[in-house]
Amino acid sequence: MLTMTPFAEIALLLVMAAVIGLVGTLLRQPLIVSFIAVGLIAGPSALDLVHSDEQIELLSELGIAVLLFLVGIKLDVKLVRSLGAVSVLTGLGQVAFTAFFGYLIGLALGLGSVTSLYVAIALTFSSTIIIVKLMSDKREIDSLHGQIALGFLIVQDLVVVLAMIALSAIGIGGADGGGGSVGTVLASGVALVVVVMVFVRYIADPLTERLAKAPELLVIFAIALAALFAAVGDAVGLGKEVGGLMAGVALASTPYRETIAARLAPLRDFLLLFFFIALGATLDLSLLGSHVTGAVVFSLFVLIGNPLIVLAIMGAMGYRKRTGFLAGLTVAQISEFSLIFVAMGVSLGHVPDDALGLVTMVGLVTIAMSTYMITYSHKLYAVFEPFLGVFERKGTPRETGDSGAHKAKKFAVILFGLGRFGTAIGLRLKARGVAVLGVDFNPQAVKRWRDLGLDADFGDATDPEFLADLPLRGADWAVSTVPVHLTGLSHEDIRRTLIQLTRAAGFSGRIAMASHGPTESQVLLDAGADTVLEPFQDAADRAVELLSGAEAAERPNIPEISTEGRV
Repeated sequence: MLTMTPFAEIALLLVMAAVIGLVGTLLRQPLIVSFIAVGLIAGPSALDLVHSDEQIELLSELGIAVLLFLVGIKLDVKLVRSLGAVSVLTGLGQVAFTAFFGYLIGLALGLGSVTSLYVAIALTFSSTIIIVKLMSDKREIDSLHGQIALGFLIVQDLVVVLAMIALSAIGIGGADGGGGSVGTVLASGVALVVVVMVFVRYIADPLTERLAKAPELLVIFAIALAALFAAVGDAVGLGKEVGGLMAGVALASTPYRETIAARLAPLRDFLLLFFFIALGATLDLSLLGSHVTGAVVFSLFVLIGNPLIVLAIMGAMGYRKRTGFLAGLTVAQISEFSLIFVAMGVSLGHVPDDALGLVTMVGLVTIAMSTYMITYSHKLYAVFEPFLGVFERKGTPRETGDSGAHKAKKFAVILFGLGRFGTAIGLRLKARGVAVLGVDFNPQAVKRWRDLGLDADFGDATDPEFLADLPLRGADWAVSTVPVHLTGLSHEDIRRTLIQLTRAAGFSGRIAMASHGPTESQVLLDAGADTVLEPFQDAADRAVELLSGAEAAERPNIPEISTEGRV
């Protein structure tokens, strides 16, 4: 092991990352946890495999520059303006609450005032990467609580930007203490902002349009810009992080920002592996025991306190306790930015090395726990629902919808899921004079349905209280076109839950579920569905009829759907 070349060492670390990452995915953990574990195992406290410090540090710094670049490229002014009041108020309220009480907890635990401030600010950041991944896997990214969560995550990203810029300003001169350099650095910062503004105004769009003709060149240019700005930022004293961030802002208004972000995401994940390896390798496991008490206290504060403040703010603004609870669970962890932020403080000499170890332990605990909390959020809500009434205003003015108006009407079909398939069914039922009520938890989907002249309600099909208010008792059919697939992430299938809840709500009609394969169809039939709709098979059957010259047969009315699953 002592004679390994840097290439062989990095190759071994990549193999370890792949193996430990696989174990982590089997345990349903984000890769961040696995990557830090690689660093701990490969570090001096365990196998002591990390000796190519310069090479790993270089890859780590490039990874941080790319990460901040991708944060900056999403900070489009138009996107910031589009944030709703709930996202802004919830985001700022959560940040202020966590920072204030986190600081007091730090002082109570005996940390210094500066260290307490660093730790408190680090606890305010939640991991956008983890949250988006988990909510996308659960098909909840377009739900109301998902959209609100994405909104206050953007607010947190803005706070990250301001915190790192402030940290760079505080650290001017750093270890040298050269107060004379303050003016030079501030002037350099202003100059960098001016350069970005000129680049955005006159250069960004035409240059990226030309580069986009060769997508590989566009990606190389983006990486080069991130590295260049990071190097300039580091040279003038602003830091690589701020430089990489400004490079992203320079491209944030271009029409190719999503393409750039998508292509750079895998590179970001690869390079960040080395940041977490370097982080884990610097932690002395024998010294972490002294931080157990602090790590437990701060972890409980993040896991419980952050969701509660989000729940309280959203409840005060008129949202239902269920929406607030589900949105609140998304901030029950700290992020990779928390570790980067404290690492910057360590490099500037503001906080001791053991502060980074403390925040790393909090990160491992909260990221691991919140993953399960978000994955099983609906089951957790069912457990805590009786105790959450205090967080809900009477009438929930933000989510009343039109349920009251629909109670007086009779619908033959209640249709859950207003995507393309659901909309196609709804329009054809309306054309045949069949009264149909559409239900979706995506506010935009509900609005589209109403614009088409169809009755629609906003709500979550897995919420028993919401289902109880729907006119299910007089309906002939309950139809779900929700595109949910059985996955390894969760054993809970929304369609099976919907079958159980509609029956519990007193629905005595027939239930049809959309399916995308024979295995799914059998599972749904066994769960109590009366029929399954297989869009691909049904479309293929219809296509064969047309291609073979068969006369177009009149489709039967929806109440006559056959139990074999054919419309």
